[in-house]
Order: sequence, then structure tokens, then C-alpha cells
Amino acid sequence: MPFAMNGGNLRSEMALSPLREEFSPAKRSPPSPWHGVGASTAKWIWALAAAPLFALLIVPIFALTGRLSWPMLREQLNDPATLSALWLSLKTSSITTALAVFMGTPLAFIIAKRRYRLARILDVLIELPMVFPPLIVGIALLLTFGRRGLLGEHLSLWGIEIAFTQIAVVMAQLFVAAPFYIKTASIGMGALANELVDAAAADGADWLQFLRFVAIPTALPAVFCGAALCFSRALGEFGATMMFAGNIPGKTQTISLAVYLGFESDLEQAITLSIILLLTSLSVLAVTRLIMSRFHSDV
Repeated sequence: MPFAMNGGNLRSEMALSPLREEFSPAKRSPPSPWHGVGASTAKWIWALAAAPLFALLIVPIFALTGRLSWPMLREQLNDPATLSALWLSLKTSSITTALAVFMGTPLAFIIAKRRYRLARILDVLIELPMVFPPLIVGIALLLTFGRRGLLGEHLSLWGIEIAFTQIAVVMAQLFVAAPFYIKTASIGMGALANELVDAAAADGADWLQFLRFVAIPTALPAVFCGAALCFSRALGEFGATMMFAGNIPGKTQTISLAVYLGFESDLEQAITLSIILLLTSLSVLAVTRLIMSRFHSDV
């Protein structure tokens, strides 16, 4: 009886082998979306479809840099007010990024696993600041932490003033920029294989060791990219900062607010300050690309 079953299985395998060869993934290639269209024609179709958006993203940058006045640039770089605004932007953006990484990494890990309903709710709540208009964010922060706000009124009794200070600048930047870090880092952490989690648990690793030796090194590229996005978003923050921290030169005036103030009085000054902010953002992007390329070369 076993021999008959084996013989039947053998005949079945022989009968099915041509079908498996015909429909195996190695033999069957997916149909091309451009079936019947030449390769060069398909490239032109893609290029024409992408050209309008690409032009919209690139042409204004060339229009801005084309208005650069080198004497005005030297004048602004030697202006104490401009240097103060630039330094304040770099300082507060760095503090914001550090806080986002420190407090946002555990939150990103919770969202990445999606094992509980709470994780899905947190994911939606974190996306809300990304779609809020910045002016509304500033008003909400002011109504919360202002002198007569929901929490600010009680803090004032202890002599703690937040609105229209550099703390308010950091809080406004953190509100609008931290979600960019959390979302990017959670995507990287969500790519962790279940085998790594099971292996760490089998070796007796606690949650802190798992984060330090498994999760963070594996998701480090996404974490670093998220931190760079957070820094860049905080560097260019305008609306929420103006509403919650004000535009006080030498105290809460960031480079973005200086551009707005210059636009009201002198267009050439606003253009020069915009180029300074653009060059700063490009420097951050270049450093990020350099570090990421070295990281991938070392892996």
C-alpha cells in the first residue's frame, strides 16, 4: 500500500511538473505596464509626466538665487541682527531635534509594532500636527501655555512664563517637526524582522537591550533621516513660532521671522535672508547625504 501511494504521488508529480515549470515565478515574468511601447518612448512618457512638477520645484529656487546680490549678502552676514537670528534658529532647531529623538524614539517603536489599538490611535494623533496650519498650531499653543491659557495660568502662579520666550520657540518647533521624525523612524523600526525580535527574546534581552542592540542599529538609517527632516522642518518653522513666541529681535526672532520682517521693509534684504536660509538647509542636506553614504558603505 505505501508503495502504491508513493507511485501515485510520483505520477502526480510527473503530471504536474510541466504546469509548475510553466507557471513558476522564475519562468513567468510580470506583464509590463508599457507592453507594446518601446523603451525610449516609455522614458519620454515618464519624463513628460514628471516635468511640470519638477519645474515647479526647481525653477523658483533658480529664480531666487538669480536675484542674489553679493554686496547685500556680505552686508547681511556681517549684520549682528542676522547672525543673532541665524544662531537662534540653529540652536533651537538642534534642541528640538534632540528632544524629538529622545522622546520620540520609544513612541515610534510603539507605533511601528501596531500590536495594540492604542498604537493605531497614536499614529493618527501624531499625523494631525502635520496637517494643521501652523497659525492654528500657534494659537492652540498660546491658548494652552499663554499667561491666561489652560495651563499657563497655573504656571504663572509659580512664576513660569513660556509664551514669547525661547522656550516657546522650541515648543512650537517641536510640535510641528517631531511628527516628521516619529513617522520616519517608525517606518524603519517597522521593517524589523520578527526573527530578530524572537531571537532577542530567546536570548533573554529586556526591552532596553533590544532597543539598544537590535532595534536602533537596524533602524538607524531611518532614525537619522527622520532627525534630519525634523531639524530642517524646525529650521524653517514660521507660523506657529510667530503666534506663540512672537517676533522679538534678539530674543525670539528666528531666521524665518527675519525674512518676513525684511519682506515688509526691504525686498532685497528678504531675498538675501532667504538665500542664507536656503544655503543652511542645503548644508544640512549635504551633510546628511554624506553620512548616509558612509553608513551604507560600512554596512
